[in-house]
Amino acid sequence: MSLQFEYRTPQGSIVRSASPGDIWPDWKGDRECWLFVAPHDDDIVLGAGLTFISAVECGIPVHAVVTTTGEAGYCRPEHKGNVQNIRRRECRTSFEMMGMPVENLIVFDYPDADFTIHLGRRLTSDPNCPTAIAGATGLQNSFVWALRKILPTRVFLPTLTDIHPDHKMAHQEFVMSIFHAQGNIWPELGAPIPEIPKLYEYATYCDFLTPPTIRVKTSDDLFERKLNAILAYQSQEQITLTLNNQREAGPQEFIRELEFNIFNPKQYEGLFE
Repeated sequence: MSLQFEYRTPQGSIVRSASPGDIWPDWKGDRECWLFVAPHDDDIVLGAGLTFISAVECGIPVHAVVTTTGEAGYCRPEHKGNVQNIRRRECRTSFEMMGMPVENLIVFDYPDADFTIHLGRRLTSDPNCPTAIAGATGLQNSFVWALRKILPTRVFLPTLTDIHPDHKMAHQEFVMSIFHAQGNIWPELGAPIPEIPKLYEYATYCDFLTPPTIRVKTSDDLFERKLNAILAYQSQEQITLTLNNQREAGPQEFIRELEFNIFNPKQYEGLFE
């Protein structure tokens, strides 16, 4: 087993190290905790499986949030109306194969391919609402709760440029939830997070807006672990279309660092002086 992390600096130079603390900015040491967020159960292993496995191998606590039930992803007529149960089992198996304890997996039951009506947050008195937490529902309600529960130092999201609407909305709703989670709003969802986590994008289907800033390279055995974790999703027959790209690329993965900047008018003063 071998690992190498590579960071492309703003000046264009490349820093390489087998130690994550040398590469990932603002390293927190023993306080490091990584959260991977996805709309669908297979997105993380496809787009960031090597990064995920590398964190596990380095002893970094990892968590995963899967947002949908995945019921739209059926490939056979007999799976219609039941594929979400199959995918739930496949999801647990895949994450266990990547080395994450099952208790670190959170699956929210939002309907697949139908995020639009679940944006934001709204109160609910429905005792049967599958996505209710503390008397409210909505993606921001769920994400704020998860942030305050897990307290991650780094969060990995699907690219905002992805044309799949679930990917795009999961990204924007989670970033908005970081803004909420750092304040006192909705105290029933937990105490405010003490600091804003570092943000990153992984690519599943669509390319990054700008070139990635981090490359993760691994040995073949860890690469095979990722491929086997992908194959755990046997019900997702279309996944084989991306598997060839994965094999051709080999044991490497690319991550794009994001900036989370709250607007400050003073930054533009100099433009008018």
